[in-house]
Amino acid sequence: MSLSFSHDHVGINLTPEDLDATIAWYSRTLGFTVDRRFDSPGMTFVFLVHGDVKIELMAVASVRQEPIEDILSSMAPARLHHFCLAVTDLDAVVTELRDLGVRLLGGPMTIEELGQRIAFISDNLGNIIELAEPGTRHPGARPN
Repeated sequence: MSLSFSHDHVGINLTPEDLDATIAWYSRTLGFTVDRRFDSPGMTFVFLVHGDVKIELMAVASVRQEPIEDILSSMAPARLHHFCLAVTDLDAVVTELRDLGVRLLGGPMTIEELGQRIAFISDNLGNIIELAEPGTRHPGARPN
């Protein structure tokens, strides 16, 4: 196969009323900054960045989903479940987020099959964010 991919961004739909609060949440809580913001007929687009990570906020009139209360109740089929941010020190990040009032949905936990530790939080809209500490084995590698 000759296709080659790299990750560019995650897109999140939200209502215009939630846009400023969501920009503030990602800025205050996870250290993202606004890279660009522009309007298109009926929509506002905001690109948030933190290092190589980009999130596209798309403000359109839509139905709001109820926030997720724990990671197991979030396993509904046929929808994007979460996006993942790699962190160097999961315990330090979890401590800092707790100090900011962010509640964990799950973890920290170790996924032995990946040799990786993870935790889950949600943003102000209820979107699930996985935080993953580097593992000892590459995902998809076969155990010895």
